[in-house]
Amino acid sequence: MLLKRKEFLQIGSLATASMMLPKFMKAFEAPHLVPPGNKVLVILQLSGGNDGLNTVIPVRNDIYYKVRPKLGIAPDNALRLTDDAALHPALTGMKELYDNGHLGILNNVGYPNPDRSHFRSMDIWHSASDSDKYVYTGWLGRYLDAQCKGCDKPTQALELDDMLSMAMKGEHIKGLAMKDPRRLFNTSNEKFFREVVKNHQDEHGEQTVDYLYKTMAETMSSADYIFKQSRIHPTSTVYPSTDIGNSLKTIASLIFSDINTKVYYLSLGSFDTHVGQDGQQRRLFTEMNAAISAFVKDMQQNNRFQDVMLMTFSEFGRRVAQNASGGTDHGTANNMFFVSGALKQKGLLNELPDLSNLKNGDLQYSVDFKNVYATLLNKWLGADDRQILGRELSYLDFV
Repeated sequence: MLLKRKEFLQIGSLATASMMLPKFMKAFEAPHLVPPGNKVLVILQLSGGNDGLNTVIPVRNDIYYKVRPKLGIAPDNALRLTDDAALHPALTGMKELYDNGHLGILNNVGYPNPDRSHFRSMDIWHSASDSDKYVYTGWLGRYLDAQCKGCDKPTQALELDDMLSMAMKGEHIKGLAMKDPRRLFNTSNEKFFREVVKNHQDEHGEQTVDYLYKTMAETMSSADYIFKQSRIHPTSTVYPSTDIGNSLKTIASLIFSDINTKVYYLSLGSFDTHVGQDGQQRRLFTEMNAAISAFVKDMQQNNRFQDVMLMTFSEFGRRVAQNASGGTDHGTANNMFFVSGALKQKGLLNELPDLSNLKNGDLQYSVDFKNVYATLLNKWLGADDRQILGRELSYLDFV
């Protein structure tokens, strides 16, 4: 069977064929694993712009209740952290982590000249660029470029999704997106695609087609590897049967298998709460709370919690004042959560937002998110953050 170039390009996004190029299989004969003691970073993207002010609630701030007469969460309904701060009532598991010293909360995180467009702001967070510059590689992709050059192993960073985020795309190496290991394995082993690869003759192929075949081979090899690793030590912990619960369950099984993956990426949303915010945010927080609680319990029971750092972020926060539709519109600075058994600084890591010092009705940032990236790259993953981020940044103390 010989396929025409057009036909091949139409199916080029699906990858197969570990048998086509033996060198890709050989890459897995001596895997570089992530044994206990080495660090793993799990990034949870809260897509849509989560409302940070109703996440970490300034319960003694009169301005908050004045501008949010219906949306503000009453002190008695919130989960008190300090005299001044409380968590959203759905985040009971996060409150427990806070009490046990396993949660760090960083407030007022943002960047200069913020952009309120979902797509542009997410690009800025993904690429770690300034808001007036356009960079088409992601900060985690450049981490892969720096750490995995010559590895021939595209499983150092996995995204639990059907699409790969820009954050995971490097110039030379990209992460790998999958919804779950079995689905990726089954898809890559479909007869049709095996036939395609079996009959490929790359000695006179076009450059674009050969690139797609190479990608297919890498993905096929990775699919075999990931699926086998996920079955070595499947977790026995009960997770909620939600997308985020299933994704964190998959991540847990892969961590226990000592696969070579150091970065996992997943998303939850949408937090774009222009209308009816209370119910939508509560539902999403309920899912997040249950899934993270199960994941932490799993890591603790298997003695890996010291090796894992889970970070949450959103592309921006919401406006300080509620709108007329029971929601909030796109804002600026926001909070980030860090969950780990190895936090060096815990609880509230900095001051709450200053609601008396707004800029055009929005919060002003005090921590640039790129400093968070530099901290995690250097102090958690042991990477050269200056090379990856293209600048010298100061580090934070929570790691």
